[in-house]
This record gives sequence, C-alpha cells and structure tokens, in this order.
Amino acid sequence: MAVLWLDEIDATDLEAVGGKGASLGELTGAGLPVPSGFVVTADTYRSFIEGAGIDEELFEAVDVDVDDSSALATAADRAQELILETPFPEDLRAEILGSYRQMGEEEREAFVAVRSSATAEDLPDASFAGQQETFLNVTGDDLLERVRECWASLFTQRAIYYRQEQGFDHELVNIAVVVQRMVDAEKSGVMFTSHPSTGDPTMIVEAAWGLGEAVVSGAVSPDNYVIDREDRSVKVTVADKKLMHVKGETGETVEREVSEEKRTERVLSDAELERLIELGERVEDHYETPQDVEWAMADGKDFMLQSRPITTISDESDEALESVESDVTERVCGDGLQSQSQSQSQSQSVTDGSGSVQTTGGGQTEPRSATGSDAGDRLVDGLGSSPGTATGAARIVTKLDELDKVGEGDIIVTEMTMPDMVPAMKRASGIVTDEGGMTSHAAIVSRELGVPAVVGTTNATSVLEDGQVVTIDGDRGSIVEGDDGAADEREPVEEVRPQSPVKPMTATEVKVNVSIPEAAQRAAATGADGVGLLRIEHMILSLNKTPEAFIEEEGVDAYVSELVEGIRTVADEFYPRPVRVRTLDAPTDEFRQLEGGADEPEEHNPMLGYRGIRRSLDKPDVFAHELAAFRRLYDMGYDNVEIMFPLVTDAEDVHRAKRHLREAGIDPDKRTWGVMVETPASALGIEELARSGIDFASFGTNDLTQYTLAVDRNNEHVADRFDELHPAVLRLIGDVIETCREHGVDTSICGQAGSKPEMVQFLVDEGVSSISANIDAVRDVQHEVKRVEQKLLLDSVR
Repeated sequence: MAVLWLDEIDATDLEAVGGKGASLGELTGAGLPVPSGFVVTADTYRSFIEGAGIDEELFEAVDVDVDDSSALATAADRAQELILETPFPEDLRAEILGSYRQMGEEEREAFVAVRSSATAEDLPDASFAGQQETFLNVTGDDLLERVRECWASLFTQRAIYYRQEQGFDHELVNIAVVVQRMVDAEKSGVMFTSHPSTGDPTMIVEAAWGLGEAVVSGAVSPDNYVIDREDRSVKVTVADKKLMHVKGETGETVEREVSEEKRTERVLSDAELERLIELGERVEDHYETPQDVEWAMADGKDFMLQSRPITTISDESDEALESVESDVTERVCGDGLQSQSQSQSQSQSVTDGSGSVQTTGGGQTEPRSATGSDAGDRLVDGLGSSPGTATGAARIVTKLDELDKVGEGDIIVTEMTMPDMVPAMKRASGIVTDEGGMTSHAAIVSRELGVPAVVGTTNATSVLEDGQVVTIDGDRGSIVEGDDGAADEREPVEEVRPQSPVKPMTATEVKVNVSIPEAAQRAAATGADGVGLLRIEHMILSLNKTPEAFIEEEGVDAYVSELVEGIRTVADEFYPRPVRVRTLDAPTDEFRQLEGGADEPEEHNPMLGYRGIRRSLDKPDVFAHELAAFRRLYDMGYDNVEIMFPLVTDAEDVHRAKRHLREAGIDPDKRTWGVMVETPASALGIEELARSGIDFASFGTNDLTQYTLAVDRNNEHVADRFDELHPAVLRLIGDVIETCREHGVDTSICGQAGSKPEMVQFLVDEGVSSISANIDAVRDVQHEVKRVEQKLLLDSVR
C-alpha cells in the first residue's frame, strides 16, 4: 500500500512514515485536532527508485568526496535529475491522486501542504531538520510533481554532505511525504506548554491574525499571552498588528492591511485562550514532556499543525544554545510558523507601537506593573546572552547623557547599547536591553567583560523602574524583583584563566578576539597566544562623533592619541604576544547615528556598501590618521602590533593600501600586516593577494558566509540559511589555506565560527596557522585544538 492515512499511523510507524508523519499520526490517534491527511510511505519511495531501475546509479552518483564542492554539486544534480525525470507508475499515480480527491469538496479541490518526512529525522545525535522540501497550497495538478520533488530533496548538496559527515549510508535513508489539508487560518500562532527556557509551569501563547506566514516573515509582532498554570492567571500583551497574511484566490499567500479596529484588538478571547490551554495540557500529558505546539483557528475550530518536545530547557547554557539552534532550524527550514528571532525569545512580552499590556484572571483587567510584587517575582523575560547572575539597582538609560547615573554594581536597563556606553557597562554588574540578540553589541561586549546580560526583552525599560533592585539571570534570560540571593560572587578575569597548571600546548596558535580595550585584562588572562582581532571601530564609534567631526572639533593629534591609547591598552596586556588590529570597518548606518553623521549615504544594505578598505581608500586623509597611530605605536616600541585591512576584494586594494603604509612612514617589509578574507573575490584571488606581500590572511566567516550564500546575516527571514559550515564556504577556506601555505603566508580565522568545534576540527585538519576565538570560548578551543592535533599525530603513527 503506497498511502497510509494519518488516523492509521502512530509513533511505532517511524520507519514507514518518517518523523513528521509519525508525529502527526500519533497526535491524530490521541484525538487531538490535526488537519486530515495521508502519507506517501517510505516504502513507496524505495519501490519507485527500484522499480524504475535507477537505484544503483542513484547511490553511485552520490558516492563522492563531499569536500570536493564541484563533485558534490555534480552528484546532487545527477541524483535529483534521476528522480525528477522518472515518470510515476500508473498504479501509484492513481492511488495518490485518488487519496487526494477524498480530501476535496464537491465543487473544488483541496489545498494541501506537501511535506517531506525522512526516516532519519530528529535523531538524538543528528538533526536533519530543514534539509528536505515543503510545499504549501498545492492542488491536484501539481501534487505528483511536488511528491517527486520531496523525494529528490533527499539528495541536495547539503543533505548529501551532512549524511556522509554523520556516517549515514545513503542507501539506508528513506523518505516519506505527508499530504495534509491546509488550514485557511483566521488566527494562528505558537504555544509552549511550559516555559521554554526554565521549564517552569508557565504556558506561553503567541497569536496573530491570518496565516502563520505573517509571523514567519516578521511582518507582524504577535500578541503574547503568559499563563500561570497553577492559578490560571493570564498576562496579556496586545501588539499593534498592522498586517496579516491570507490565502489568495489561486492559493498564493498575500499580504493585507489589518483594519484599524482589529490592529490593537486581542486576537484570542478568554474562551479561545482557555481552549488552547486545555489543548496544550492534553498534548503535554500525552507525550509526558513539555511541548512546542503550532496551532491555527478557522471557522470556530482549533487545529494542531505540529507538536514537538521543547528541547531548550536546560540548566547548562551551552546545551540550551545548541538546542535553540536545532529548534530554530526546524522551525524556519521546515514547515513551522516562526522566525529565528521569535524562536529565541518565546518568553518575551511583545509591545509594538501603541500595544497595551493587560493582566487577566478572575475577571480583572489592569495595567501590568513592576511594582507591588513580592520579592523574587519574575518581572521581565528575554534572551540570556551572557551567563551568570547579578543583583543591583536598575538604572533606566534612555539618553547618552544619563550614563553618569550608572554606578558600580548597578544594572543598566536600556533599549539597546552603543559603543559609547562601554565605560558605564564596565561599571555595571549586569545589562538588560529591550532589543538585540546573541550577536548584538550588548551581548558581545557583556560576554567579553564577563557581565551577566539579558537582551531582547522588548519592554524592560517600561516595566522596570529606575532604582528598583532586581536580580538578572544571564543563563535563563529572566529578571526578578529584589535580591533573591542567587547573584554570583564573580571574578570575570579569574574565571577565564586556564584551570590546569599550564594551558594546553598546541602547534596551532589559539588567539582571542577583543572588541573593546576595556576587555584587555580579561582577554589576556585566557592565556591566548595573542589577539587575532582587535576592532578599531569601537574606539572610533565610542567618541560619539564621526572621525571628520572629531578631528574638526578636537584636532588631528587628539584623534590619533585616542587610537594610540586604545590599541596600547591591549598591546601592553599581551606584550610580546601579537595584537592584530583591524583598520576601520563600520557601515554607514552606524556612522549616521553619530554627531557629524547626517551626510552619511543612505544605503539599502550597508553590509554591502561603503565600509572596510573601500571607505579607507576613498577617504585617504582619515585613513592617514589611522596609520599615523600605528606609526606612533611602532616608534614607542610596540612591535607586537600588526595591521589588518578589512573587506579586501582584490590585489589592487592591497597595492593601494601598501602605498598608504609607506606614505605614513611604515615599511611594509619590516612590519607584519595582512588582510581579511571576507569575500568570495578575495578567496578566489588569494594567489594574487599572497604575491602582493601580505604576511597573513584572516577569515571573517560572518561576511564570507553571507556573501557566498547570498544571506544577509542581519535578516531574520533567511537566518536559517546562514551556515558557516556550508560546503561552499568550507571549500573557499580550504583553498585559501592551501594556497597560503604554498606561499609562506599565515592563515587565521577571527569570525564567530572560530569558536565552533566543527570549524576548529576542519581548520586544524586543513593546516590553519591560528584560530582566534571569543574570550569565553578560548579555553574550549585550546582543548579542542589539542585533541584534533593529537588525533592527527596518532593517525599518522598508525
């Protein structure tokens, strides 16, 4: 039988219907309101390829060296071609279409979702989420083609690469396809049956008008309902919902404006919310573990679109972050409702525009307030971005001239942090922001300083009161009132020192990234072999004036002195270990916020625009003052300072920069200098760059990944596609390392990916000269490098 209906399936049918199909069948069997549908079984896929006689050629095609990107691409193209060009047997065609017609109505066909359900999904030690296809609003005309495309997606480059790296035999992995009725939702959203970070008995529901795609795209902020499961009290945050997504006449999703009266109207009534709560408790009881549920409402009926365990509940922040990454990939790459930013902040209250906050329960409705609570009451939730706990007086900072009120041990509470806030951040015992994620300024600087931080709360500046004593938990992302006794007695410098008598000795140097001079002491305590990246732009942006404005008001000497003192602070801590300083690389949107920034160009995507070496070469006077700071440092005896040019495209950039070095009195033959490899152009042109005289090439993986994969790393709509371990990115890195070794040029990595074990293993295998990691990751990278090097030595002996 090629088809099994969902009501014929349970969790024991995993091999027949795959992970997604088994989950939906289990929910259906439990009597939960799942949209009707059927599964084209995994055996059907197997019979299709074997019956057509393409199975042997198919598996031979994908038996390639996945590190060879060209061979991998050819393999994927050939494998998918074999499946897509093989016609359906007539009996299989009739059975699938016949089942589909049973889902339709008298005068119109059903719109269905066609979703891949591989038999190797959601395993404990490997996540295949997002690697196979999903198609929405499909009708009978396209159904068979979509089923075949789901099968073919088992052989994308990424899927082939991942299976081979994980040791899965291609021949043993099958794929089923779920065909399920689409819900033309009037309301939709997500429900966590327990708190997604702490596991507390707090249910969180988010709701928006129309289809879930509005939430996925970030076009609308959903209402937020926080339910205390013990006393059934509800805290409601009503957002200003300007847009909604609905199904168009021909099945496509279209965007519509929400009427004025519904924009600030609660999406869920008390009765509807109570139905969802009961539904959530039923599914949690069934699975005996907290669940992450996607739901929709249409024609007065409730539907469960998917339910999966909440895997982000953990006492260990590293485990929690790893789980969050897995959940985000599943939700965005698969067929879920939410975007990355929303998956990471489910516990947050949402306030948008004139959105109101209400507390309901026992018929009462009143403004939500941070006052009048008992000690220890949870006030605000967000994303724990820097671990540890801290207690202090909240200082609400809405303007830069309010920073003086932040004293030693206070908690800074602000909308978002800026570089010129760093001195105050250093005084503070904790940081709380309304906006931002794990890579925001607040998160990065807090981690470097060793200060607990909670970011992305959305409403901390309005809920907390100035002077109110609070305790923040940078692991769980919570802020509670008063001193709950949980605050750490922290020694930020001591906690990053190597714990063994000596740090691991490695042939591959392990360096550290430093964003701000204030973090130099803590960075040096890690025992790192030097600084792989010191960002000069934070020193410049902290002046709160563009370089031109500062020079005009304070003079050239003052500007050069500011740079010298910032770099010198770090160079002193590390001497004689090298400190690699990157010249100015700030995009125009950051300059525009400074005094003198009104004339900065308006750019649609500043990451692709007027920044890096291109800006420096276009403004030679300002660039000359930067280089004058380096010259002064060399004259003072700081021979451990190295110069690194960002966003280089080709050798012409390097030759021009080299001329500026000479004009500044810096001999490029006697000083150590190099370039960032952040563009495919610089990676592909590394031969010419190596011959231009550079001493080193350092990978900036954030930019190299976004430019290689055409993924804006600041755009949550495509965040699931940002993958530094993508085969194309790894091939560029590997080729650069090989070429540089041939020319005697050192290689390094200073992007965020350098802190990931998988990237460390790849780089050491390829022969990279050094790896520069975040301060709190240096110790782990040191041990990982040692482990990989010892394995290479052992393998060579064997």
